[in-house]
Amino acid sequence: MSGPGYGKKKIGKADVYIHEKGKSNARITHIDIELPNLNDIIKPGEATYVQGKEGGIFIGLKKEMIKRAEKLLRED
Repeated sequence: MSGPGYGKKKIGKADVYIHEKGKSNARITHIDIELPNLNDIIKPGEATYVQGKEGGIFIGLKKEMIKRAEKLLRED
């Protein structure tokens, strides 16, 4: 885990849950990352990919998602 650094912008504190299959309408057990600001980058229904990394995960972004993320970086 690398933590804060040059070129990184913190967007908030997320609530992270393991959501168990068969409970609260879950069809499969999965991880929920709940942070409304993420919807400024990844819109509801859009798919992307995730890879594990030391200390956490990496969420890859598609071209349109990258444009939205870079727009947020320019707003500062």
